[in-house]
Amino acid sequence: MTAAVEDFLAMLAAQRGAAANTLAAYRRDLEGASEAVGPLDSARRDDLARLGRIWADLAPSTVARKVSALRQFYGFLVDEGLREDDPSPALPRPATRRPLPRVLDHGEVEALFRRAEEEASGDEPLAVRQLALLELLYGSGLRASELVSLPLAAVPRDAPFLTVSGKGGQARMVPVGGRARQALSRWLALRPAGGRYLFPSRGGAHLTRVRLFQILKALAARAGLAPEKVSPHVLRHAFATHLLEGGADLRVLQSLLGHADIATTQIYTHVDSARLVALVNQRHPLADRGRRD
Repeated sequence: MTAAVEDFLAMLAAQRGAAANTLAAYRRDLEGASEAVGPLDSARRDDLARLGRIWADLAPSTVARKVSALRQFYGFLVDEGLREDDPSPALPRPATRRPLPRVLDHGEVEALFRRAEEEASGDEPLAVRQLALLELLYGSGLRASELVSLPLAAVPRDAPFLTVSGKGGQARMVPVGGRARQALSRWLALRPAGGRYLFPSRGGAHLTRVRLFQILKALAARAGLAPEKVSPHVLRHAFATHLLEGGADLRVLQSLLGHADIATTQIYTHVDSARLVALVNQRHPLADRGRRD
């Protein structure tokens, strides 16, 4: 790749905290476009317009990702004075609709917890670990990768917060409710000695994301739920959705979830449209006047 592409990727890492996987995805998309139209630094609008035909058989979401990478690259070139014009308007504009997250209802969440609590009642270590994992996923909204890689040092003894390293290495403080803290205390008393991770596995590493998925799906089946409905991400969605239903502020939710852009958080508002309409009717300055009339 050209020096400009390398500089662009370096900017994403330094200024935006892009993770290694994100940088690799950008690199693949830019390399693929370069193979199709030639050097991207000097590509013209006509060159980029050809990409629409080349990508015709790809899914709209895939095209949208590739287009986003190129738009950001050309914006970088213009900002850095490496190019006077921006040819990216010639790129295709795929019609994409972001899929709504799957969400468990309150009854399904209660069924999961009821089963997990029953299994952990005898202080069997793996059952207590399972309960602690479930409590942190639903009680704090952690990503699967954040949860399994939590170091012991992330759990303070005298404060109800976890220090979480999220995407791009961005750290944030995540509150831990009383239930989750109780489950954590039980797990810490039974956790094998040694190692730096809160949820260790054999060999000194941490529990894997794959194993976390397996634990949750097996628990779902024992709780009478369809295993395909339950995953770490679904529990994170349930955390966000149920907080909104309870009246949480969207900006607070953005901070809790570790979203860089509030537009990502706004997808959760679809599940609570009825409450939002009621809120407008109750709190709008003209609401009382409308009722009097």
